[in-house]
Amino acid sequence: MVVGCGALGNEVLKNLVLMGVERFWIVDFDKVERHNLSRSVLFRLNDVQSGRYKAEVAAERLREYNPSVEAVPLVCDFCHGVGLGLIMDMDVLISCVDNRWTRYIINRKCMRAGKMWVDGGIYGLEGTARVFGYGRNCYACSLAPQSREQLRQRFSCATAIRRAEQNGSAFTTAIAASVTGAVQAQEALKILSPALGDGETSLAGKMFYYEGEKMSGRLVRFSAYDEDCPEHERWTPEEGRTYRIHASASGQLGGATLRLRDFAFVDRVEDKVSGEIFRPMLPDYRVEEYIKGNPRTSARLMSDFYQHSLTELDSGFPYPELDFRALGYAERDVVEIMEEGRIKYIKLI
Repeated sequence: MVVGCGALGNEVLKNLVLMGVERFWIVDFDKVERHNLSRSVLFRLNDVQSGRYKAEVAAERLREYNPSVEAVPLVCDFCHGVGLGLIMDMDVLISCVDNRWTRYIINRKCMRAGKMWVDGGIYGLEGTARVFGYGRNCYACSLAPQSREQLRQRFSCATAIRRAEQNGSAFTTAIAASVTGAVQAQEALKILSPALGDGETSLAGKMFYYEGEKMSGRLVRFSAYDEDCPEHERWTPEEGRTYRIHASASGQLGGATLRLRDFAFVDRVEDKVSGEIFRPMLPDYRVEEYIKGNPRTSARLMSDFYQHSLTELDSGFPYPELDFRALGYAERDVVEIMEEGRIKYIKLI
């Protein structure tokens, strides 16, 4: 699975398909934009003009390289659109994203799934590559306190380019993306085929740093793994037991309690001034979209409303018609329940 189809994602996908990898899941919610064309080998001008999604274009172009390729595009936000059960089926996940928050969620899901993931980042003529994995190296543990505070700030490449242009400086990422993407693909191949590398040659616990202005590169120790970190949970689904994602959630729980760990369900919001009630009936990560899309609330801020959120659901849930998808879970996700005093994990099908 490759998350992010910008400059880095293009290089990683190109390298892997040329090396013979034939099965991909490609995740990105953005459309191809004109600024992508100067550093993305898989995109064309007509992709911009026709408003196509990056993930769909990338999947199509990989099949042009090799007709045997099976490439599945997922046009969604990784954080809430990619189910944990799907990640459990991957051999390796490669992060080509542009913000800390998505990396944080990638790390959380890969820890829960027990999967290795390869991270890459570029800025100007600089690039870094690292490998994280359960019991070896944790992205969350590596963050400084200030970085944790900035987690939710999404820093896009397009914004960086505009800022650089306004300052009169050239923001070139094609070469850094090529070098960094090649290292990421190489690390992924070591995981896919252990014969290509071992624990000593892997970037797990290390960081590759490339600096193009002075043409230097170095390998540094970059390992962090706090045994008490809450992000190290392993979720092991119950064998032979599943819930149907498009069937009533409360109707399938029986005597169990569903624990909403990564989001809450918001059934109503109240205007702090007028007291008017609105009913989003959505997971909390979609409530702002609801507020902005409602003509009666579109000019307001989220802070103008009180939210009533539910974080635990049982058979007495007041909205029995809602299925797991309506509650906010992704296809092929894994849910956490409390049953007979024990925490259990159940796959959604």
